[in-house]
Amino acid sequence: MNAFQKTGEKMTNYRWTICAMLFFATTVNYLDRQVLSLTWDEFIKPEFHWNEVHYGTITSVFSIVYAICMLFAGRFIDWMGTKKGYLWAIGVWSAGACMHALCGIVTEQYVGLHSAAELMAATGDVVVVVATVSMYCFLAARCILALGEAGNFPAAIKVTAEYFPKKDRAYATSIFNAGASIGALIAPVSIPLIAKAWGWEMAFIVIGALGFVWMGMWVFMYDAPSKSKHVNKAELDYIEQDKYEEGAAPVAVEEKDEKKMSFLQCFTYKQTWAFAAGKFMTDGVWWFFLFWTPSYLNTQFDIKTSDGLGMALIFTLYAVTMLSIYGGKLPTIFINKTGMNPYAARMKAMLIFAFFPLVVLLAQPLGTFSPW
Repeated sequence: MNAFQKTGEKMTNYRWTICAMLFFATTVNYLDRQVLSLTWDEFIKPEFHWNEVHYGTITSVFSIVYAICMLFAGRFIDWMGTKKGYLWAIGVWSAGACMHALCGIVTEQYVGLHSAAELMAATGDVVVVVATVSMYCFLAARCILALGEAGNFPAAIKVTAEYFPKKDRAYATSIFNAGASIGALIAPVSIPLIAKAWGWEMAFIVIGALGFVWMGMWVFMYDAPSKSKHVNKAELDYIEQDKYEEGAAPVAVEEKDEKKMSFLQCFTYKQTWAFAAGKFMTDGVWWFFLFWTPSYLNTQFDIKTSDGLGMALIFTLYAVTMLSIYGGKLPTIFINKTGMNPYAARMKAMLIFAFFPLVVLLAQPLGTFSPW
Protein backbone atom coordinates (compact mmCIF):
# COMPACT_ATOMS: atom_id res chain seq x y z
CA MET A 1 0.00 0.00 0.00
CA ASN A 2 1.36 3.42 -0.95
CA ALA A 3 1.98 6.13 1.57
CA PHE A 4 -0.88 8.31 0.33
CA GLN A 5 -3.27 5.44 1.06
CA LYS A 6 -2.13 5.13 4.66
CA THR A 7 -2.83 8.62 5.91
CA GLY A 8 -6.55 8.01 6.46
CA GLU A 9 -7.15 11.68 5.60
CA LYS A 10 -9.70 12.50 2.93
CA MET A 11 -7.74 13.66 -0.07
CA THR A 12 -8.29 17.09 -1.56
CA ASN A 13 -8.43 17.34 -5.35
CA TYR A 14 -6.89 20.74 -5.97
CA ARG A 15 -4.70 19.29 -8.73
CA TRP A 16 -7.79 19.16 -10.93
CA THR A 17 -8.48 22.84 -10.25
CA ILE A 18 -4.98 23.59 -11.49
CA CYS A 19 -5.63 21.35 -14.49
CA ALA A 20 -8.76 23.41 -15.20
CA MET A 21 -6.64 26.56 -15.17
CA LEU A 22 -4.29 24.99 -17.72
CA PHE A 23 -7.32 24.08 -19.80
CA PHE A 24 -8.59 27.67 -19.66
CA ALA A 25 -5.16 29.07 -20.63
CA THR A 26 -4.90 26.73 -23.62
CA THR A 27 -8.45 27.66 -24.68
CA VAL A 28 -7.53 31.35 -24.63
CA ASN A 29 -4.30 30.51 -26.47
CA TYR A 30 -6.19 29.04 -29.39
CA LEU A 31 -8.90 31.69 -29.36
CA ASP A 32 -6.26 34.39 -29.78
CA ARG A 33 -4.65 32.40 -32.56
CA GLN A 34 -7.94 31.98 -34.41
CA VAL A 35 -9.16 35.58 -34.52
CA LEU A 36 -7.20 36.42 -37.66
CA SER A 37 -8.22 33.34 -39.63
CA LEU A 38 -11.90 33.96 -38.86
CA THR A 39 -11.86 37.68 -39.73
CA TRP A 40 -9.33 38.21 -42.50
CA ASP A 41 -11.29 36.90 -45.50
CA GLU A 42 -14.60 38.58 -44.72
CA PHE A 43 -13.60 41.72 -42.80
CA ILE A 44 -9.87 42.51 -43.06
CA LYS A 45 -9.18 41.52 -46.66
CA PRO A 46 -11.53 44.11 -48.24
CA GLU A 47 -10.27 46.91 -45.99
CA PHE A 48 -6.57 46.38 -46.67
CA HIS A 49 -6.81 44.94 -50.20
CA TRP A 50 -5.11 41.69 -49.20
CA ASN A 51 -4.91 38.53 -51.22
CA GLU A 52 -3.93 35.00 -50.21
CA VAL A 53 -0.23 35.88 -50.52
CA HIS A 54 -0.46 38.57 -47.83
CA TYR A 55 -2.34 36.28 -45.47
CA GLY A 56 -0.10 33.32 -46.27
CA THR A 57 2.99 35.41 -45.49
CA ILE A 58 1.58 36.42 -42.12
CA THR A 59 0.68 32.86 -41.13
CA SER A 60 4.03 31.54 -42.32
CA VAL A 61 6.04 34.11 -40.36
CA PHE A 62 3.88 33.47 -37.29
CA SER A 63 4.57 29.73 -37.56
CA ILE A 64 8.33 30.25 -37.99
CA VAL A 65 8.60 32.69 -35.09
CA TYR A 66 6.47 30.40 -32.93
CA ALA A 67 8.73 27.45 -33.74
CA ILE A 68 11.92 29.39 -32.97
CA CYS A 69 10.51 30.73 -29.70
CA MET A 70 9.46 27.22 -28.69
CA LEU A 71 13.15 26.25 -28.69
CA PHE A 72 13.79 28.67 -25.84
CA ALA A 73 10.40 28.79 -24.11
CA GLY A 74 11.04 25.76 -21.93
CA ARG A 75 14.36 27.10 -20.66
CA PHE A 76 12.69 30.45 -19.96
CA ILE A 77 9.94 28.77 -17.91
CA ASP A 78 12.57 26.79 -15.97
CA TRP A 79 14.51 29.98 -15.30
CA MET A 80 11.55 32.14 -14.29
CA GLY A 81 9.68 29.44 -12.43
CA THR A 82 6.27 28.05 -13.28
CA LYS A 83 4.19 30.83 -11.74
CA LYS A 84 6.07 33.85 -13.09
CA GLY A 85 6.95 32.18 -16.38
CA TYR A 86 3.32 31.41 -17.18
CA LEU A 87 2.30 34.96 -16.25
CA TRP A 88 4.92 36.40 -18.61
CA ALA A 89 3.88 34.08 -21.43
CA ILE A 90 0.17 34.81 -21.32
CA GLY A 91 0.77 38.52 -20.64
CA VAL A 92 2.93 38.88 -23.76
CA TRP A 93 0.59 36.96 -26.05
CA SER A 94 -2.50 38.79 -24.75
CA ALA A 95 -0.80 42.11 -25.42
CA GLY A 96 0.15 40.89 -28.89
CA ALA A 97 -3.44 39.81 -29.55
CA CYS A 98 -4.80 43.23 -28.60
CA MET A 99 -2.15 44.98 -30.71
CA HIS A 100 -3.76 43.59 -33.88
CA ALA A 101 -6.56 46.10 -33.34
CA LEU A 102 -4.10 48.98 -33.83
CA CYS A 103 -2.99 47.86 -37.30
CA GLY A 104 -5.75 49.79 -39.05
CA ILE A 105 -4.93 53.02 -37.19
CA VAL A 106 -1.21 52.72 -37.98
CA THR A 107 -1.95 52.06 -41.65
CA GLU A 108 -4.30 55.04 -41.88
CA GLN A 109 -1.68 57.33 -40.33
CA TYR A 110 1.06 56.09 -42.63
CA VAL A 111 -0.85 56.53 -45.90
CA GLY A 112 -2.61 59.72 -44.80
CA LEU A 113 -6.16 58.37 -44.82
CA HIS A 114 -8.69 58.80 -42.05
CA SER A 115 -11.07 55.83 -41.95
CA ALA A 116 -11.61 52.23 -42.97
CA ALA A 117 -13.95 53.44 -45.71
CA GLU A 118 -11.18 55.53 -47.24
CA LEU A 119 -8.80 52.54 -47.08
CA MET A 120 -11.34 50.37 -48.91
CA ALA A 121 -11.91 53.08 -51.54
CA ALA A 122 -8.19 53.50 -52.28
CA THR A 123 -7.04 52.95 -55.85
CA GLY A 124 -3.84 52.74 -57.88
CA ASP A 125 -0.49 52.73 -56.12
CA VAL A 126 -2.12 53.56 -52.79
CA VAL A 127 -3.64 50.07 -52.76
CA VAL A 128 -0.18 48.50 -52.83
CA VAL A 129 1.01 50.74 -50.00
CA VAL A 130 -2.07 50.00 -47.87
CA ALA A 131 -1.72 46.23 -48.39
CA THR A 132 2.02 46.24 -47.67
CA VAL A 133 1.97 48.51 -44.62
CA SER A 134 -0.99 46.73 -43.05
CA MET A 135 0.66 43.35 -43.66
CA TYR A 136 3.81 44.44 -41.82
CA CYS A 137 1.73 45.84 -38.96
CA PHE A 138 -0.02 42.51 -38.59
CA LEU A 139 3.32 40.71 -38.85
CA ALA A 140 4.66 42.71 -35.89
CA ALA A 141 1.60 41.96 -33.76
CA ARG A 142 1.68 38.34 -34.87
CA CYS A 143 5.33 37.93 -33.85
CA ILE A 144 4.57 39.21 -30.34
CA LEU A 145 1.63 36.81 -30.18
CA ALA A 146 3.91 33.94 -31.24
CA LEU A 147 6.56 34.91 -28.68
CA GLY A 148 4.09 34.64 -25.81
CA GLU A 149 2.08 31.66 -27.07
CA ALA A 150 5.25 29.59 -27.34
CA GLY A 151 5.40 29.51 -23.55
CA ASN A 152 1.96 27.97 -22.99
CA PHE A 153 2.65 24.29 -23.58
CA PRO A 154 6.09 24.13 -21.89
CA ALA A 155 4.58 25.83 -18.82
CA ALA A 156 1.47 23.63 -18.83
CA ILE A 157 3.52 20.45 -19.16
CA LYS A 158 5.74 21.51 -16.26
CA VAL A 159 2.73 22.28 -14.06
CA THR A 160 1.29 18.86 -14.94
CA ALA A 161 4.54 17.19 -13.85
CA GLU A 162 4.40 19.14 -10.58
CA TYR A 163 0.78 18.33 -9.74
CA PHE A 164 0.26 14.79 -11.08
CA PRO A 165 1.98 11.42 -10.60
CA LYS A 166 3.27 9.73 -13.75
CA LYS A 167 0.28 7.42 -14.12
CA ASP A 168 -2.16 10.37 -14.34
CA ARG A 169 -0.12 12.75 -16.47
CA ALA A 170 -1.33 11.52 -19.86
CA TYR A 171 -4.95 12.04 -18.81
CA ALA A 172 -4.26 15.47 -17.26
CA THR A 173 -2.36 16.49 -20.39
CA SER A 174 -5.23 15.39 -22.62
CA ILE A 175 -7.64 17.52 -20.56
CA PHE A 176 -5.68 20.77 -20.76
CA ASN A 177 -4.70 20.01 -24.36
CA ALA A 178 -8.41 19.73 -25.16
CA GLY A 179 -8.48 23.46 -24.50
CA ALA A 180 -7.07 23.80 -28.01
CA SER A 181 -10.14 22.05 -29.37
CA ILE A 182 -12.52 24.01 -27.15
CA GLY A 183 -10.87 27.25 -28.22
CA ALA A 184 -11.29 26.19 -31.83
CA LEU A 185 -14.95 25.34 -31.11
CA ILE A 186 -15.77 28.61 -29.37
CA ALA A 187 -13.97 30.72 -31.97
CA PRO A 188 -16.26 30.20 -34.99
CA VAL A 189 -19.45 30.82 -32.99
CA SER A 190 -18.18 33.96 -31.26
CA ILE A 191 -15.43 35.79 -33.17
CA PRO A 192 -17.32 36.38 -36.46
CA LEU A 193 -20.35 37.63 -34.51
CA ILE A 194 -18.21 40.08 -32.51
CA ALA A 195 -16.53 41.27 -35.70
CA LYS A 196 -19.86 41.70 -37.46
CA ALA A 197 -21.45 43.59 -34.56
CA TRP A 198 -18.58 45.81 -33.38
CA GLY A 199 -15.83 45.53 -35.98
CA TRP A 200 -12.89 43.18 -36.40
CA GLU A 201 -10.78 45.32 -34.06
CA MET A 202 -13.07 44.55 -31.12
CA ALA A 203 -12.78 40.84 -31.83
CA PHE A 204 -9.03 41.06 -31.16
CA ILE A 205 -9.49 43.23 -28.06
CA VAL A 206 -12.27 41.19 -26.45
CA ILE A 207 -10.56 37.84 -26.99
CA GLY A 208 -7.14 39.23 -26.05
CA ALA A 209 -8.51 40.62 -22.78
CA LEU A 210 -9.42 37.10 -21.60
CA GLY A 211 -5.73 36.41 -21.03
CA PHE A 212 -5.46 39.26 -18.54
CA VAL A 213 -8.44 37.83 -16.64
CA TRP A 214 -6.63 34.49 -16.44
CA MET A 215 -3.50 36.19 -15.12
CA GLY A 216 -5.46 37.69 -12.22
CA MET A 217 -6.77 34.25 -11.27
CA TRP A 218 -3.36 32.53 -11.63
CA VAL A 219 -1.66 34.95 -9.23
CA PHE A 220 -3.92 33.87 -6.37
CA MET A 221 -4.54 30.23 -7.28
CA TYR A 222 -1.14 28.75 -8.08
CA ASP A 223 1.58 27.62 -5.71
CA ALA A 224 3.81 24.58 -5.82
CA PRO A 225 1.94 21.58 -4.33
CA SER A 226 4.14 21.46 -1.25
CA LYS A 227 3.40 25.15 -0.56
CA SER A 228 -0.24 25.33 -1.58
CA LYS A 229 -2.75 25.83 1.23
CA HIS A 230 -5.33 24.02 -0.92
CA VAL A 231 -3.36 20.73 -1.05
CA ASN A 232 -3.53 18.58 2.06
CA LYS A 233 -1.09 15.88 3.15
CA ALA A 234 -3.06 13.04 1.52
CA GLU A 235 -3.14 14.77 -1.87
CA LEU A 236 0.51 15.76 -1.62
CA ASP A 237 1.46 12.13 -0.92
CA TYR A 238 -0.62 11.06 -3.91
CA ILE A 239 1.08 13.62 -6.15
CA GLU A 240 4.54 12.58 -4.95
CA GLN A 241 3.90 8.83 -4.96
CA ASP A 242 6.59 8.27 -7.60
CA LYS A 243 9.17 9.21 -4.96
CA TYR A 244 8.21 6.19 -2.89
CA GLU A 245 9.04 2.60 -3.68
CA GLU A 246 6.05 0.27 -3.81
CA GLY A 247 5.34 -1.03 -0.32
CA ALA A 248 7.82 1.28 1.35
CA ALA A 249 7.10 4.03 3.83
CA PRO A 250 7.63 7.60 2.71
CA VAL A 251 11.14 8.84 3.23
CA ALA A 252 12.55 12.30 3.28
CA VAL A 253 13.92 13.20 -0.12
CA GLU A 254 16.97 15.39 -0.15
CA GLU A 255 16.60 18.23 -2.60
CA LYS A 256 19.47 18.28 -5.08
CA ASP A 257 20.25 20.55 -7.94
CA GLU A 258 19.29 18.81 -11.15
CA LYS A 259 22.01 18.35 -13.71
CA LYS A 260 21.62 20.87 -16.49
CA MET A 261 21.62 19.73 -20.10
CA SER A 262 22.78 21.84 -23.02
CA PHE A 263 20.49 22.42 -25.95
CA LEU A 264 22.66 20.36 -28.32
CA GLN A 265 22.74 17.43 -25.89
CA CYS A 266 19.00 17.01 -26.39
CA PHE A 267 19.68 15.86 -29.94
CA THR A 268 21.74 12.92 -28.71
CA TYR A 269 18.55 11.25 -27.47
CA LYS A 270 16.37 9.25 -29.84
CA GLN A 271 13.31 10.42 -27.89
CA THR A 272 13.98 13.99 -29.04
CA TRP A 273 14.02 12.96 -32.69
CA ALA A 274 10.95 10.75 -32.28
CA PHE A 275 8.95 13.57 -30.69
CA ALA A 276 10.15 16.15 -33.25
CA ALA A 277 9.27 13.86 -36.16
CA GLY A 278 5.81 13.18 -34.75
CA LYS A 279 5.11 16.88 -34.24
CA PHE A 280 6.43 17.69 -37.73
CA MET A 281 4.03 15.25 -39.35
CA THR A 282 0.94 16.26 -37.35
CA ASP A 283 1.12 19.95 -36.44
CA GLY A 284 1.22 21.17 -40.03
CA VAL A 285 -2.07 19.43 -40.76
CA TRP A 286 -3.78 20.82 -37.68
CA TRP A 287 -2.52 24.36 -38.31
CA PHE A 288 -3.62 24.14 -41.93
CA PHE A 289 -7.17 23.43 -40.74
CA LEU A 290 -6.96 26.31 -38.25
CA PHE A 291 -5.59 28.91 -40.64
CA TRP A 292 -7.24 28.08 -43.95
CA THR A 293 -10.61 26.38 -43.32
CA PRO A 294 -12.61 29.65 -43.06
CA SER A 295 -11.08 31.00 -46.27
CA TYR A 296 -11.56 27.67 -48.05
CA LEU A 297 -15.26 27.57 -47.24
CA ASN A 298 -15.69 31.12 -48.53
CA THR A 299 -13.69 30.57 -51.71
CA GLN A 300 -14.92 27.08 -52.58
CA PHE A 301 -18.53 27.23 -51.40
CA ASP A 302 -19.20 30.97 -50.91
CA ILE A 303 -19.92 30.33 -47.21
CA LYS A 304 -18.89 33.19 -44.90
CA THR A 305 -17.69 32.67 -41.34
CA SER A 306 -20.45 34.92 -40.02
CA ASP A 307 -23.12 32.80 -41.72
CA GLY A 308 -24.89 30.19 -39.62
CA LEU A 309 -23.80 27.43 -41.99
CA GLY A 310 -20.19 28.60 -41.89
CA MET A 311 -20.11 28.61 -38.10
CA ALA A 312 -21.76 25.17 -38.00
CA LEU A 313 -19.28 23.65 -40.47
CA ILE A 314 -16.19 24.96 -38.68
CA PHE A 315 -17.64 24.05 -35.28
CA THR A 316 -18.30 20.48 -36.42
CA LEU A 317 -14.84 20.11 -37.92
CA TYR A 318 -13.15 21.11 -34.68
CA ALA A 319 -15.62 19.14 -32.53
CA VAL A 320 -14.13 15.93 -33.89
CA THR A 321 -10.85 16.80 -32.17
CA MET A 322 -12.53 16.42 -28.78
CA LEU A 323 -11.64 12.74 -29.12
CA SER A 324 -8.23 13.83 -27.82
CA ILE A 325 -9.64 13.74 -24.26
CA TYR A 326 -10.35 10.04 -24.56
CA GLY A 327 -7.00 9.61 -26.27
CA GLY A 328 -5.33 10.70 -23.05
CA LYS A 329 -7.63 8.55 -20.91
CA LEU A 330 -7.03 5.38 -22.91
CA PRO A 331 -3.48 4.73 -21.59
CA THR A 332 -4.77 5.05 -18.02
CA ILE A 333 -7.45 2.44 -18.78
CA PHE A 334 -4.81 0.07 -20.16
CA ILE A 335 -2.62 0.61 -17.10
CA ASN A 336 -5.41 0.05 -14.57
CA LYS A 337 -6.95 -2.97 -16.29
CA THR A 338 -3.89 -4.85 -17.54
CA GLY A 339 -1.01 -3.51 -15.44
CA MET A 340 0.72 -2.39 -18.62
CA ASN A 341 3.62 0.03 -18.07
CA PRO A 342 2.88 3.69 -18.97
CA TYR A 343 5.13 3.77 -22.05
CA ALA A 344 3.59 0.66 -23.63
CA ALA A 345 0.08 1.91 -22.81
CA ARG A 346 0.72 5.24 -24.52
CA MET A 347 2.20 3.56 -27.60
CA LYS A 348 -0.82 1.26 -27.92
CA ALA A 349 -3.26 4.17 -27.57
CA MET A 350 -1.41 6.26 -30.17
CA LEU A 351 -1.37 3.35 -32.62
CA ILE A 352 -5.14 2.96 -32.33
CA PHE A 353 -5.80 6.66 -32.90
CA ALA A 354 -3.26 6.88 -35.73
CA PHE A 355 -5.69 5.08 -38.04
CA PHE A 356 -8.52 7.60 -37.66
CA PRO A 357 -7.01 10.46 -39.75
CA LEU A 358 -7.08 8.20 -42.82
CA VAL A 359 -10.80 9.05 -43.07
CA VAL A 360 -9.80 12.61 -44.06
CA LEU A 361 -8.71 11.24 -47.46
CA LEU A 362 -12.41 11.07 -48.36
CA ALA A 363 -12.91 14.81 -47.86
CA GLN A 364 -11.83 15.91 -51.33
CA PRO A 365 -14.02 13.58 -53.47
CA LEU A 366 -17.04 13.92 -51.15
CA GLY A 367 -16.62 17.71 -51.10
CA THR A 368 -17.93 17.83 -54.65
CA PHE A 369 -21.36 16.77 -53.31
CA SER A 370 -21.59 18.89 -50.15
CA PRO A 371 -19.42 21.07 -47.90
CA TRP A 372 -20.44 18.78 -45.05
